[in-house]
Amino acid sequence: MTILIPLVIIILILSVIYFHHVGKKRNIEIDKIKNIIGGIRRNELHDSSEIKLGKYLQNLEDEIKEMFIKNKTDIEYLKKLERIRTEFLGNVSHELRNPIFAIQGYIETLRDGAIDDPKVNKHFLEKATDHTINLSNLLNDLIDISMIESGEMRLSYRYFEVNDFLQPIVNQLKSLADEKHLELTYHTCRPNLKLFGDKNKLKQALDNLITNAIKYTETGKVEVLVEEDKKFGKIIVRDTGIGIPEEYLSRIFERFYRVDKARSREVGGTGLGLAIVKHIIEAHGSKISVKSRVGEGSEFSFTLKK
Repeated sequence: MTILIPLVIIILILSVIYFHHVGKKRNIEIDKIKNIIGGIRRNELHDSSEIKLGKYLQNLEDEIKEMFIKNKTDIEYLKKLERIRTEFLGNVSHELRNPIFAIQGYIETLRDGAIDDPKVNKHFLEKATDHTINLSNLLNDLIDISMIESGEMRLSYRYFEVNDFLQPIVNQLKSLADEKHLELTYHTCRPNLKLFGDKNKLKQALDNLITNAIKYTETGKVEVLVEEDKKFGKIIVRDTGIGIPEEYLSRIFERFYRVDKARSREVGGTGLGLAIVKHIIEAHGSKISVKSRVGEGSEFSFTLKK
């Protein structure tokens, strides 16, 4: 009995020392966790490797690292969206300002007396009309791309006969090619070949691609053709135009991006056509591809299911 009492006292003392040590260690670990979370909140940490809690808190360390990486990714994505939004609003303002100011200038000149001058009044009215059309086209494209990116665009997928679909599109644009003395040709594919997609949206995409090909081709020809394999048909628009430098190929589908701004103004267009094409083709589960060589021409293509 006399031996048991000192032993109990020793055990109690050791327990107190142990729990004090454990408590002190836990306080250090809690302080470390607080410091790391505070560093994340104050945006002081730049990489997940800076988060270290020790081997006994490995699971918690992994969780905090995942939270940090997700938080950083979300912030970077939001910053990117803000940059895109700001750039887009700036581009829209610029694109709207040009035709509006031009129309305003022509109307003010006519109002100040040019309306009575037969040498300029009709010319000014025609110019104002052209800018009105450009403004209308820009607004229509803005509405289209807004609906596409917000998910409001509804597609109606059907199988359609390719020759019956492509030939009228090419025929409709022949007059545009004739004005530039270009050969616009559709190479008919296998009879009764059917592909799967939304004809109206695909027509919009092809109108853009063929019109662009004509605009940026000075001599030679523009061809539309179809290549097929067992499961897919590839629709191709090929031209002998000025071509696109390789360093710009990855950016031509961005909204309002123009390789040659001066020439783009000269030939017209809203700067949204290829962005709309990209969205329409991707909505079909496909991808728009481009190959180009400066001075030799360009080829745009995409595949659809047979």
